Amino acid sequence: MTTVFTHFDDGLGEFTLRPLDPDADAALLHTWVTHPKAAFWMMQDADPAQVTEEYQRIAAHPHHDAYLGLWRGSPAFLAERYDPAHVELVGRYDHQPGDVGMHFLCAPVDAPVHGFTRAVIGSVMAWLFDDPTTRRVVVEPDVRNTAVHALNAAVGFTVVGPIAKPEKDALLSVCTRAQFQAAADHAAADTRTEGAPA
Repeated sequence: MTTVFTHFDDGLGEFTLRPLDPDADAALLHTWVTHPKAAFWMMQDADPAQVTEEYQRIAAHPHHDAYLGLWRGSPAFLAERYDPAHVELVGRYDHQPGDVGMHFLCAPVDAPVHGFTRAVIGSVMAWLFDDPTTRRVVVEPDVRNTAVHALNAAVGFTVVGPIAKPEKDALLSVCTRAQFQAAADHAAADTRTEGAPA
């Protein structure tokens, strides 16, 4: 399938995104979304057919897309992009022109790679802001998902506040292009400082 975006992380190398194939990728996705570490994805009890059906639904939706992320050529994460004026957050927040919603999920691994999840969210954000019409990224993770809250803060998100959704209590957070760039510049400066001679 055609690569839609490539991002090079200074520490971990090449990350790419391609459109998800709901049929061909369903078996792989099933192992990811039903893993205990993916509890906040809320598909723990899904069977392979239900996973296929869910991503066929997303593929057919005019305001929701799913992509398979690869690290060094191997499937490693899932990314979803949606229009919050039509999906997930309709009537639940102060929508602005240029808002784009995002979900991401890293594949479960036996031996976690230091900095990997941070590199994934950075790559996903770089992809979203590669579209010049994107002015702000909006996310609505579960209020209990403290790990992703920390990641979101690291790439520039600011918390708007809790909102009630039918399936969860979510922590609405937003990140402008300028906030993302500032966070990236700050992280790069920290990396340079760490590598400088004492």
